[in-house]
Amino acid sequence: MATTAHTQTEAHSSLLIQTIKLKGAPEDESTGVARNTLPGPMKYNGTLEGYTHFEVTPSIGREFGSDLQLSELLKAPNSDELIRDLAVLISRRGVCFFRAQDLSQDEMMQLQKKISTLAGQPQQSNMCIHPVSENVGEMGAKTQLISAEMQRKGGGIMRLHDDVSRWATRAYHSDVSFEKVPSDYSMLKINVLPPTGGDTQWVNCYDILDKLSPSMLEYFKGLKAEHNANFFHQEAANHGRTISKTMVRGNPLNVGDDLSARHPLIRTNPVTGWNALYYSYGFGGRIQGVTYDEHVMLREYLTQLCMNNFDCSVRFRWEAGSVAIWDNRSTLHSATFDYAEERRGDRASSIGELPYLSSSGISKSEGLQAEGVKW
Repeated sequence: MATTAHTQTEAHSSLLIQTIKLKGAPEDESTGVARNTLPGPMKYNGTLEGYTHFEVTPSIGREFGSDLQLSELLKAPNSDELIRDLAVLISRRGVCFFRAQDLSQDEMMQLQKKISTLAGQPQQSNMCIHPVSENVGEMGAKTQLISAEMQRKGGGIMRLHDDVSRWATRAYHSDVSFEKVPSDYSMLKINVLPPTGGDTQWVNCYDILDKLSPSMLEYFKGLKAEHNANFFHQEAANHGRTISKTMVRGNPLNVGDDLSARHPLIRTNPVTGWNALYYSYGFGGRIQGVTYDEHVMLREYLTQLCMNNFDCSVRFRWEAGSVAIWDNRSTLHSATFDYAEERRGDRASSIGELPYLSSSGISKSEGLQAEGVKW
């Protein structure tokens, strides 16, 4: 079998050059502990089509009615078949929404783990432990409390206590993309919310690539970018905590107090085989291989590309008990910080694979055309 080139995330921060791995070549330690286990893209078998649902926008998002209870999927006799299809659907549609859910915190963790496992989660990847959360190694991973009150105290993704841009779009991010091995899927259930405000928005980073010219797309395929969240050290201090240097955060490569990593600017989602932009202003650090001025220009261009193409986005208005599950490899998201009241919920995130760009990766539009389907 002929070897094919893969551009892969560097597990060490000392090199600025692009690393090429050959499929079929011996794995090094980093890929061995963080390689997705799927033999190829997954097919959606349609087991969830019988539930009430609608596509929220042509580009991104499916919403299910309350007849689909996520807690019941865990108990179903064909649970693995249903949850496998759920994982594929989330990866294809970017994010799925569920109303009036009775899912407990423990069930959230069980479901999130099973979604990731059935979608090829590396054997040494587990559930995400956020470096600023109250989770400690002895307690293991648990759902993370998402609280407006805590974010105001610590600063949050908007870095409220820092002298930075106050534009709302600066908060767009992919969960823990600053980790060497970042999150594949996240689940959020909102329990307390203001009468209005606090919606969450997602951007489809598959479709964003169709906005690029072929020459620009090829150029971006050769670049890497730093993802940096070292500002979380100050947030932890604001909460009276420090970031552990020894706790493993969901994968053996996610350890230490340097919250930065370099990833391909465009990555392949192993579940779909589709390529997506993988960069955000929220955690976006230095784009590698260009001058600083070029980095600033490209960073602003990529940010505008995501923010100005609102046909590639969806906005969800929460109700108490609503759940959203999304794929971090192919979407960005941000809460809308337009409220003064408390907004509180629970999040469960799993850790996936080391980001890579596959030579066999294709665009979403190419994939859908080949399948002869709209979604």
